[in-house]
Amino acid sequence: MSPKDRLAEYRAKRDPRRTPEPSGGRGNAEPVFVVQRHDASSLHFDFRLEIGGVLVSWSVPKGPSLNPSDRRLAVRTEDHPLDYARFEGAIPADEYGGGTVIVWDTGTFDVLTDESAEQALEAGHLKVGLHGEKLRGAFSLIRRDSSGQEQWLLIKKNDEGADRRRKPAKTQPESVLTGRTNRDLE
Repeated sequence: MSPKDRLAEYRAKRDPRRTPEPSGGRGNAEPVFVVQRHDASSLHFDFRLEIGGVLVSWSVPKGPSLNPSDRRLAVRTEDHPLDYARFEGAIPADEYGGGTVIVWDTGTFDVLTDESAEQALEAGHLKVGLHGEKLRGAFSLIRRDSSGQEQWLLIKKNDEGADRRRKPAKTQPESVLTGRTNRDLE
């Protein structure tokens, strides 16, 4: 499936004349990840990985954890265009996902399996090494079920990036791009 086809659901939910969200763009030399702090109907974090020409996306209600004992629910959502990785702004309240969005963390990633990211995603077990400002080291995404909404678990691996005490999702609310918080965009 082409990136354009994979973005059909994303584009169907948005009116580019009413929302500042991007509609599509070019890729990067290295695959990127982004975690966006999205204060919509409820505060959550959107975890996105560049795979197959789009940002494959999960909504993580409690945000990523650096504690390997934590198992974070990650609900798969529609793929997003690559230029969404740098999007910060206020989505109008009457639009899909209405609320404020900041880039909470971003960087590059490596696939830590012998198979491609696409194959690992299809198999339901993707292990990646993140090289971000707030998140570093290995994380696994493991599909729990395939009933309707794809529910996955986001789990930090026990490595140099693990920290059982630091809680960045709660204690570091600012954008790594601009230093702004969601409240600054209201």
